[in-house]
Formats: sequence, structure tokens, C-alpha cells
Amino acid sequence: MKTFKFLPILGLALLITGCGTNAAPKETITLYKSYTCGCCNGWKDHMESNGYKVDVVNMEDKDLPAIKSKYNVPKTVQSCHTAIIGDYIVEGHIPSKVIDKLLTEKPAIDGIGMAGMPSGSPGMPGPKNQTWKIYSMKDGKTTLYEKL
Repeated sequence: MKTFKFLPILGLALLITGCGTNAAPKETITLYKSYTCGCCNGWKDHMESNGYKVDVVNMEDKDLPAIKSKYNVPKTVQSCHTAIIGDYIVEGHIPSKVIDKLLTEKPAIDGIGMAGMPSGSPGMPGPKNQTWKIYSMKDGKTTLYEKL
């Protein structure tokens, strides 16, 4: 029987990179979205591929404004879906790295939002063709949080 000297090195590489492990998700996200919205599914896939668990609540389009109202999402940052992550609201196609920053820094805000559905943002087709402006939300007011 042949032995392979590189197998311990391969095992160490798998351990370091996390391949082959069952790492726990970072956070569980509750995603409120339309039944028919494909871009929201794309954002969900982006979040899952970056370590988050996403529980989807599919809704009729006419019912989504009530969710935004419940969480006091200002009209200036509204998008096609609203997510709840821990104690924070996340509105729109925000990249996971910005959400990672939010959850690490834990600022005293209600959440973050990016208006509309910018080209190239997670879940949206096309190239990134503008600077994305992500706003913090606190008591219905917004302040610039991050530019990408």
C-alpha cells in the first residue's frame, strides 16, 4: 500500500481554510420580499454564500409597505426588500461586507439602507456604474454610513 506524504499538509490546508467543516452561519436574517422578486433571491444567495442563514418571508407586493412602516424605514432609502438581522434593519441590496461591519461595530442606529436597486449590487445584474451610498437609519432619519 502506498502512503502519501502530502496528505497531512492537505488536511492542515483544509482546516485553515475551513473547507470540509460545518461552520455555523454568522447570523440569521429574516428577509421580507415579494413572491416574484428575482433580485431579492439574488441578494439572499449573496448573503448565504457569505455565511449568513436567510429565512425568507414571501409577501404580496401590496403588503411590503406595511413592513417598511413597521420598522420606520425612511422613504429616501427604501428598496424592494427589507431584512432584519439581529437588532438591525437592512434595507436593499447592501453587500455582505457592509453588514459584517455593521454587526462588528454595533453602532447605536436602527439599521442601514441603500435606496433603489443599483446596477451591480448584490442580486442586481449589470456592472457597477455608480458610487453606492448606504445610509444609517435612526428614528426615521438618515445619515451617510458608507460609500462604495
